[in-house]
Amino acid sequence: MNLEEKKAYFLLDWKTDEQISFESVFGNSNLVDLEIGGGRGEFLVQRSASLTDTNFLEIEVKGKRIKTILRKLDPVHNTNVRLIRRFVDESIRKILPAASIRRIYIFHPDPWPKRKHHKKRLFQNRILDIFKEILVPGGEILVSTDHPGYADWIVDLFQKRKDFQGLYPDGYSTIPFTDHIPTYFECKKRDEQEKIFYMIFRKVEL
Repeated sequence: MNLEEKKAYFLLDWKTDEQISFESVFGNSNLVDLEIGGGRGEFLVQRSASLTDTNFLEIEVKGKRIKTILRKLDPVHNTNVRLIRRFVDESIRKILPAASIRRIYIFHPDPWPKRKHHKKRLFQNRILDIFKEILVPGGEILVSTDHPGYADWIVDLFQKRKDFQGLYPDGYSTIPFTDHIPTYFECKKRDEQEKIFYMIFRKVEL
C-alpha cells in the first residue's frame, strides 16, 4: 500500500466540526484511546498492534509527522488506527463525543519554556475541562515530559482540581509506565542524560 492509499485508509478528512461516530469510523464498538501529538509514531504503531481490541485515534497538526506515521502504519497490523490532522484546542469538544475515550496519551508536548509563551502550552484548565468531558468514568491521562518546569506546571494544574486524581504520590515519577514504549524523542533525551517525568491522572466522578 503506497502513501496515498494509506492516507485514504487511515487519515480521516475531518475539517468540519461534525461529531465523530467511532462505531462508524472503526466498524466496531471497542474502547477508544487517544494520542495527541504522535511524533514519529513509535508508540502509536506498536501499542495499536499489541492492543487489537482497542481503537486508537491520533490527532496531529503537522503534515510532515502525519506522513511519517502513515509510512510506519501497516493495514494488516494497525487496522484499529485512524488519524486526524487538527490543532488541539477547545474545538475538539465538538468532534469528540462525551465519555468516549478510555485513555489520553500526551508524550513530550512542547514545553514553551519562556514565561511569555506559557499561554501556548497545551495543558490549561480549559483543555482539562474538555478532557474531563470526553473521558469515560475512571479514564486516564498519561503524560511524559523532559522539562522539569512543565512537569511542575502540569502537576500543579491537576492538583488544584477535584475532578482528577494523580496516581503518583509526588505528582510524577521518573520510572517509566508499565509496558512503556519510548518514543524517538524520549530516547534522544535519555542519550543526553535528561531526566524524564511520567504522570498519570485519573478522572474522578464528583
